[in-house]
Amino acid sequence: MKSEFEVRGLKFDVGSSAASFNAAIRKAERDQLVGRIWNQDHTLWKPEPTEIFNRLGWLDVAERMQAEIPSLKKFVNEAQADGMDRTLLLGMGGSSLAPELFSYLFAGSSWQALSVLDSTDPDAVVEKENAHDPRRTLYIVSSKSGGTVETKSLFKYFYNKARATLGAKEVGNHFVAITDLGSGLAKTAEMHGFRHTFLADPNIGGRYSALSHFGLVPAALVGVDLHRLLSSAEGMAVLCKGNEVAQNPGAMLGLFFGTLAMEGHDKATFLFPEDKASFGDWLEQLIAESTGKEGKGILPIIREPQLSEIGNENDRVFITLQEPGRSPHAKVEWASDYDIGAQFFLWEFATAVAGYVLGINPFDQPNVEAAKAQTRVIVEEYRLSGELSQSDIKKLGWATVEDFTNQGKPGDYIALQVYAKPSAKTTEALQRLRVKLGNFTGLPTTIGYGPRFLHSTGQLHKGDGGNGLFIQLITPPPKDDIPIPEKAGQTASDITFGVLKVSQALGDAQALRQTGRRVISFEIEDDPTDALNALTSDIGS
Repeated sequence: MKSEFEVRGLKFDVGSSAASFNAAIRKAERDQLVGRIWNQDHTLWKPEPTEIFNRLGWLDVAERMQAEIPSLKKFVNEAQADGMDRTLLLGMGGSSLAPELFSYLFAGSSWQALSVLDSTDPDAVVEKENAHDPRRTLYIVSSKSGGTVETKSLFKYFYNKARATLGAKEVGNHFVAITDLGSGLAKTAEMHGFRHTFLADPNIGGRYSALSHFGLVPAALVGVDLHRLLSSAEGMAVLCKGNEVAQNPGAMLGLFFGTLAMEGHDKATFLFPEDKASFGDWLEQLIAESTGKEGKGILPIIREPQLSEIGNENDRVFITLQEPGRSPHAKVEWASDYDIGAQFFLWEFATAVAGYVLGINPFDQPNVEAAKAQTRVIVEEYRLSGELSQSDIKKLGWATVEDFTNQGKPGDYIALQVYAKPSAKTTEALQRLRVKLGNFTGLPTTIGYGPRFLHSTGQLHKGDGGNGLFIQLITPPPKDDIPIPEKAGQTASDITFGVLKVSQALGDAQALRQTGRRVISFEIEDDPTDALNALTSDIGS
């Protein structure tokens, strides 16, 4: 039985799952998989069209966006002429991950430096504020719905700060919106006289929006050659139109992930070099949020540190840019940075196919709202009482962590959920903790900064088969916490960023428990590095 396959630069070794994989190819042919995707046939995934028929605009967005390139160039040139040489993007999930990737891959390509803020941690907010002089900054407020609490809060804060420097007449000229027609953000942009509002295709979900305005406006500011980027994506789209499944790279990659996940290999381990590691962050949301539902899911494992040994390889698949020397695996071809356009389309198409194999809708996110609803309750209680109930938060210590992780069994994973300012120093400490936990428990580990991951892996955490052990690490609100304005242009406030962040952590913990997940919460110091290092040193001692 054939176990190794090669198609259009992709190589697969499915190992002992050869029979299942070959059967999946034959079934996809009988089901006319490729043709039905391009015909936008919702019955490929579910009997009803809800959140499918209006989520397939990504299939041809690269071709359609070519016509937008002149206006995007004009927009960039005008901002440059007005002295704006840096951009701060305020957004979450699908609105922030592709722009962040562009800023890493193409750093130094343009006059315009782009930074992303997708955290409600007050120290993170102040850090970005100090690095962005409003007189030189273009602020992008990016949200499909316009109702995302983090983005709304960040907008109101930075609008007020910029207004204090620029004045009421000039401040709107430094703000840009990327959103859907008729959204709350579109109305806000009109009310406050934003420089420009880009209305994106409403038929594309956030995590599939990298090649729409949500990705291309920031890409243009970074200096990306948009024609080259979109042509790369169009080239891959042509390859993914081929009806012969065995010669279609997107179909084969999706069948690989879906079939192997159904066989128990549901931990997709991405072994990318450092200069491509940021692509893993984008892939993490696409795969986790698309597949993690109805008791199923593919867990992306990115930036995994080197372990002395990988405990249980029977639940993994490996994805690399070079030969990995282990099976099952997929080897992806990536010759230049502009191949990112092709990679966007390839993985979007493959994720849609994986959803077909798993029998789920890869375009909805049914469990994401649960954490938001719990957070709203906690915030409202705080507004009424002036206090946060933190009875579920424990003191960090190895004995408690050890007792918690001893629940782990083969097929499980450990998710470190960190509600603190993202920083290289903290990430390095977390990576050292991952090594110790991985070697001690034999389980794969992941890291997510909150609330960022709530718009990414948060869906999978509550929608998969319940295999996660969730360890929350929460820094408390600082004494000099930052008020969130109730309205842009006004100073009144009834909540701070630090309180919002902790409320989001507690809300997600409650949502996890309601779905039967195992979760434990710890308070750590304002600078979490020392606490993490101490915990790491205690493991195994």
